[in-house]
This record gives sequence, structure tokens and C-alpha cells, in this order.
Amino acid sequence: MSEDNGSKKDTGLQDIIKRVVSVGVGAAFMTEESVRNILGDLPLPKDIVTGLVQNAKGAKEDFTQALRDEFKKYLSHLDTEHIIDYLAENYDVEVNASFSFKKKKATTEKSKKDTQES
Repeated sequence: MSEDNGSKKDTGLQDIIKRVVSVGVGAAFMTEESVRNILGDLPLPKDIVTGLVQNAKGAKEDFTQALRDEFKKYLSHLDTEHIIDYLAENYDVEVNASFSFKKKKATTEKSKKDTQES
């Protein structure tokens, strides 16, 4: 009977570890509140949850910084002059624009005074 109790305990611990790891992996795409909510369901001490949330926040910041650096590196290697020349030679440019004028609402004292004087 003690084996069943021990295996249930192991299964519970395995589930907790799986959830913590999955939160760690997905933390780059989650808000701090989401991570806290998911970990709040687990029977973990508050200081461990706080540490995991901080690690998740750090992982998210590292991920976004790496992504920014990669985009910056990629965009810096583009020959924009060549791209513009290519587009101008091979494509027609069509612009569709619409303009409208809407009367402003008179909300200031000056606007009220101006309308009374007219």
C-alpha cells in the first residue's frame, strides 16, 4: 500500500515539474501575470513561484533582445537603394488616398466667445 502512495506522490511531482518546465519554455510568449496564474495553481512555496516568475521575465527580455538584434543585423545588410531601384523598374506605383474635413467641436472659452461675436 505504501508503494501506491509513493507512486502517486511521484506522479504529482512529475506533473509539477512538467508544468514548471513548460512555463519556462513558454515564458517568452506569456505575460508575467499569466505565468504567476499558472504557477499559482501548483503547490509551491511563494518564494519559488516568485523566483520562477523572475526567471520567466528574464527569459522573455533575453528572447526579445535577441530577436531585436537579429532583425537589426538582417536589416542592416539590406541594400535599400538596390531594392528601391528594382521596385521602380519592375513595378508601377498606385496610391489611393482619401481626405475629409470635419468641423472641430467648440470646447474652449475662446471658441465660445468667437461664435457669440459672429
